Amino acid sequence: MTLFFTFDDTEISCAETDSLAAALTQAGYRAFRKTEKDAQRGVFCGMGVCQDCLVTVDGRPNQRACMTPARDGMVVQTQVARPPLTAPAQVLRRAQKLTPDVLIVGGGAGGLSAAIAAREAGAEVVLLDERKVPGGQYFKQSGDPRATPLDTQQASGKALVEAALTAGTRILAQTEVWGAFDGPQIMATAPDAVYAIAPRTLIIATGAYERPLMIPGWTLPGVMTVGAAQTLWRSYRTLPGKRVALFGNGPLVAQVALELADGGADVAVLAEAAAAPWRRAPAALDMMRRDPALARKGIAMLANLRRKGIRARHDTLPSEIRKTEKGLHVRYVQGGAERSVTVDAVCLNFGFQPQNEILRLLGADMQYDPRFDHLRVTRSRTCETSVSNVFSIGDCSGLGGAPAAMVEGRIAGRAAAGAPPVPQDHDNLERHRAFQQALWRVYSADLPRPEDITPETHVCRCEEVTKAELDAALADDPTDIGALKRATRIGMGRCQGRYCAPVVAGIMARRLGKPLEDLSYFAPRIPIKPVDIAAITAAETLLDQEDG
Repeated sequence: MTLFFTFDDTEISCAETDSLAAALTQAGYRAFRKTEKDAQRGVFCGMGVCQDCLVTVDGRPNQRACMTPARDGMVVQTQVARPPLTAPAQVLRRAQKLTPDVLIVGGGAGGLSAAIAAREAGAEVVLLDERKVPGGQYFKQSGDPRATPLDTQQASGKALVEAALTAGTRILAQTEVWGAFDGPQIMATAPDAVYAIAPRTLIIATGAYERPLMIPGWTLPGVMTVGAAQTLWRSYRTLPGKRVALFGNGPLVAQVALELADGGADVAVLAEAAAAPWRRAPAALDMMRRDPALARKGIAMLANLRRKGIRARHDTLPSEIRKTEKGLHVRYVQGGAERSVTVDAVCLNFGFQPQNEILRLLGADMQYDPRFDHLRVTRSRTCETSVSNVFSIGDCSGLGGAPAAMVEGRIAGRAAAGAPPVPQDHDNLERHRAFQQALWRVYSADLPRPEDITPETHVCRCEEVTKAELDAALADDPTDIGALKRATRIGMGRCQGRYCAPVVAGIMARRLGKPLEDLSYFAPRIPIKPVDIAAITAAETLLDQEDG
């Protein structure tokens, strides 16, 4: 079925299963909102983290286009920097208290596996997921439940979702967690409900989001993460542009390049920051030994790219993106030589950051991992954190890959339900972790340091704070990251520092000569995601009833 809505008074048609972001991208629109400094923004993360694709829908501002399903008759407008204060009446939501045996936050590879394991052990399970269809970033399900899966990976994800439902898991889709308290107790909001959830045990499986490379132009409309481009294609069969360039570090970049090429895109550049894999033969052979099937899948992917005339350019990094009449002009350095290309869309992925805000709010112990420049959760053999009855699985705990996340899900699901462990699960987990270690060695690359960001480049895309402004504040020798935040507003935007915090924390720690730790980052605060006042009021009513 085709539906129609308007965007700035222009009629747009799309499939009934599209998101607004997919429908607008398909129609040729890249810019969705204006910033305080009159800059344009569009889709960037594609998963509701960056808050940059905001539009006004039927008079309601601050709606994320990537997470908002298109509806017939919608009136969508470009969001201005400061929407009118006379907002329409808030959406009425029912308030509901839930007390399941096991609550799982995140419906990706790990969360779904945990749900199945916990249900098989006899526990009552509720799973919360922000997306309309669970599956997470790895399995990325189609927005159309009738669509034929694109490949075995998407088909496996569909089967996993069906297995979780068949097992009796209660899945609450389009449900976003915005608060976490001792107990544990979770506050979440759905389109028609507000939940206060007090489970016996809690499993956090929120995954990770992508790291960009902060270069001039990385905030321009049409510049997005590799994962956002993959979501547009895999979930909505929408290409990010007819002609695309992909820059990054890791196998996801090549995988998405092949998927977009199969979808009809002209992949002008596929750039990898690491050296060619044959220059790291021992690590590549170790990958083959650890998981021959997965290694062969990677080799077949590279062969398919070559058959399409697409060869990865190794030792290559982008240096600048500019908007021109012909598109986005990208300058990049390949093996020391400067080159350039003009495309419709630029896709970036230089690693991942764990989505650990809930775990930090609950006080879970974390250690800094210098290899990946992120915090890694301290866990027991059953994936339980330092907080009693709170488990953490998958990439939110520290990067480990989807296969390992699924095994961790089975281990944590059984433990959370009070069932004994399965020894084979731990054996499989060690095998997956060993494969991942070899993979990281193959893709090891010397990436630019935060200190090397150019003065004109935005470090905080929400508050539009440049590296020059950051350096000026650092000249006053602030004693902690909070003082820097107050001086510059860096990290005060809607994304709450998810992109700028790791950069600033690293710079501050090195300046002060201190090791990075949990307290080096901006303190997590409630709400961890933007939420309207009506949802908070409804949640307070639930809590008051409980106290009474």
